[in-house]
Amino acid sequence: MNVVIYTRNGCHLCEDAEALVRAHGLTPRMVDVDADAALCEQFNTCVPVVEIDGKIRFRGRVEPVLLRRLLQASGR
Repeated sequence: MNVVIYTRNGCHLCEDAEALVRAHGLTPRMVDVDADAALCEQFNTCVPVVEIDGKIRFRGRVEPVLLRRLLQASGR
C-alpha cells in the first residue's frame, strides 16, 4: 500500500495523521507542500492530505474508522 501524506512543518494535524497511519502499520512518505509551489497552491489550506494508492482519501483530519475500513477492504 502506497501512502503519501502532504504536510508542512509545525502542523499538529499532520503529526496526528502520521501517527495514526503508522499505528495501522503503514509507512507513509511525507511530502512538504511548502517545498513545492504547485503543491502549496493545491493543498495550502487543507493539510494534511493523505493519499492512499494514488487516491486522496483524507483532507485535514484522518478519520480512524474510515482508515480501518479502507485497510480492511484492501486486505490489510
